[in-house]
Amino acid sequence: MKSKITKEKLNRYRNTTAKAIEIAKNNIVNGKRKEAKEIIEMVSNYLSDAKHFEKKGDYVNAFAALNYAHGWLDSGVRLDVFDVKDDKLFTVK
Repeated sequence: MKSKITKEKLNRYRNTTAKAIEIAKNNIVNGKRKEAKEIIEMVSNYLSDAKHFEKKGDYVNAFAALNYAHGWLDSGVRLDVFDVKDDKLFTVK
């Protein structure tokens, strides 16, 4: 059982979320710009929080912030704000 959050694990999750946010930004459903803007703003805030926690050496909270960031993207997909098909990066219907 792996229970340690390493710098490598943080980098992997950060890169995955960074890739997902770029895809989401380019696949906003017509009429959902307001909702997309709010979600993208929250994702950006959580990514910033993750960077802050990581700089402090707090990998647990950095990891949590990265997971919250990605969760916001998944919620946008599930609520039809983003039209994406990649089931490796998103929880698609």
